[in-house]
Amino acid sequence: MGEISCISPVDGSIYATRPTETAEGVRRRLAVARQAQRAWAARPLAERIELVKEGVARLDRVNADLVTELAWQMGRPVRYGGEMGGVRERAAYMAGIAERALAPEVIEDSDKFRRVLAREPVGVVFVVAPWNYPFLTAINTIVPALIAGNAVVLKHASQTPLAGERLAQAFAHLPEGLFSNVFLDHATTAELIAGHAFDFINFTGSVRGGQEIERAAAGTFTGLGLELGGKDPGYVRADANLDTAVDVLMDGAMYNAGQCCCGIERIYVDRSLYDGFVEKAADWVSKLRLGNPTEEATTLGPMASKRFADTVRGQVAEAVAAGARPLIDPALFPADTGATAYLAPQVLTGVDHSMRVMTEESFGPVVGIMPVSGDEEAIALMNDSRYGLTASVWTSDVAKAEEIGAQIETGTVFMNRADYLDPALTWTGVKQTGRGAALSHLGYLSVTRPKSYHLRRLPA
Repeated sequence: MGEISCISPVDGSIYATRPTETAEGVRRRLAVARQAQRAWAARPLAERIELVKEGVARLDRVNADLVTELAWQMGRPVRYGGEMGGVRERAAYMAGIAERALAPEVIEDSDKFRRVLAREPVGVVFVVAPWNYPFLTAINTIVPALIAGNAVVLKHASQTPLAGERLAQAFAHLPEGLFSNVFLDHATTAELIAGHAFDFINFTGSVRGGQEIERAAAGTFTGLGLELGGKDPGYVRADANLDTAVDVLMDGAMYNAGQCCCGIERIYVDRSLYDGFVEKAADWVSKLRLGNPTEEATTLGPMASKRFADTVRGQVAEAVAAGARPLIDPALFPADTGATAYLAPQVLTGVDHSMRVMTEESFGPVVGIMPVSGDEEAIALMNDSRYGLTASVWTSDVAKAEEIGAQIETGTVFMNRADYLDPALTWTGVKQTGRGAALSHLGYLSVTRPKSYHLRRLPA
């Protein structure tokens, strides 16, 4: 038996260590989970909804502890108050639409036939959650899966092991075995998936991680939901509100040290607004305060690990060597010594798509800005990516935003906002960003299977 350790980005210390579990041990837990799931699915939907909502409320009651733990585990500043606002919003919405989303569709109910299209739970749902938003991303699947009548097994990222434990504690009031938190290494995870231990797998993480999940599941016909990489663009049209665009897009690029699935990583600005946008963007970023995330004054914490920070450092250095111009003076951010996870933010101009910083996922506090001549050029550049999660269009013309959005290869089109997940709208991506749909009524389709009833009434 091995172990996993969380190395805190705050000071490089070992913050938490947990022993990993064996495949056989997990299989024993799964046997209990499957038995619990059958009884759980037989309970009235209203009861399941209330018990799941209670789990979210229990998690909310310890939010002060969660905020501090997250700062130490992955570096998000405590000043932002954690993730419970979004968790409550998403859980409440999914609970509110459950009856409608899961209701059987009666095709015919006559004296001759009763024909019904129903949905039933898939069984055991395996949630492999990431460290960047460890509660929000997990809850996207946990809540609808449980409400729909499934058992849930959660495997959290090694960077945020306490998040998995906290979720298990929050749902400990559910029937024994229905919700499990497991600590697994990659090899054991792959072995379980290849052995068809689960009925649906939701994975949020890297493209390589998604490929490994697919390879492990090959031939098992297990359903997969994959949210993978991203390189989300923003486009500022000539009719945009410049100040608001700068404020929202820079926040979208820098919040959580840029470690957001739908964070803004590249920006295209109409030439008529380009100089003004660049000047205001540099000023906005220069006012950030990089430091210890447990201090209230800190607005930018460290990246989750030095390895991630070094990846971004490499992308920036390559771009500058190729002619890009860095606008942010590193001297403003003395916490960045180049030897830790603390990374100074950067805004780059003079960039193009020959540079990795504009084409490969950075997942850090850096953004490149390019001038464009209009919609056609902006659309071509936004689509010049192997990813497609969200795109942010800035304009005063709703019809034009819809017209442009129809031409962007992306899962979500924003107008005059960015880096937000609306639970009423499905969360999905295209190309190497992944496949599947979470949240909205479509989110219930992933964790249920269709079942048809064709019932013939015979004459008495």
